[in-house]
Amino acid sequence: MQNNGLVALVGESGSGKSTLLRVLAGLDLPDSGKIWIGGKESTFLPTQERNVGFLFQNYALFSHMNVFENIAFGLRVRKLHSSNIDERVYQLLQLVQLERFAERYPHQLSGGQRQRVALARALAIEPKLLILDEPFSAVDINVRKELRAWLQNLHNQVEITTVFVTHDYQEAVEIAHDVALFTKGAVDRIGPSDDIANLLIDRWGSLQPHSEEISA
Repeated sequence: MQNNGLVALVGESGSGKSTLLRVLAGLDLPDSGKIWIGGKESTFLPTQERNVGFLFQNYALFSHMNVFENIAFGLRVRKLHSSNIDERVYQLLQLVQLERFAERYPHQLSGGQRQRVALARALAIEPKLLILDEPFSAVDINVRKELRAWLQNLHNQVEITTVFVTHDYQEAVEIAHDVALFTKGAVDRIGPSDDIANLLIDRWGSLQPHSEEISA
């Protein structure tokens, strides 16, 4: 995986995409092989020592905390000075364009806004690796398209190696630099998004499989 690259993992449900994310995050151990993050062998390194930021499908925001405190949570756990926490959180609020929402609570936000808060929280610790599990699955199609472009622009600004899971093949090739195709628990192909797009078109005649090909 290229340093500071944006990689998509795509495939049908149960093909191993989210399992790989959990292994990268240290939430599960691999059956074989090794995990290297930032040039450091991290296979058995505890999650809190991996410097990995992750965003789950449901965002996992704390409902009793406002936007500011949700973003600040990981920094407080690391016992940073309050002035440094304030500075970092306001930088992130500006980055995700939610400066006016610091005092609001998750239930007062739209799905797209909650997604941005969750991503800001994942970025707060300045991770070496950012992991996104179906980051757009909880928003409607119009917001989803908007967030695709936003994620690309954000990645260009923060320059963090990012891995995201999606079941949408077109989304994968539109957003990512490289795409890994998963089939039955293994990587079928991996390569530049343009190459994978051409492969899918040759295979299916489009960027999405037909229903019978998904179930086969």
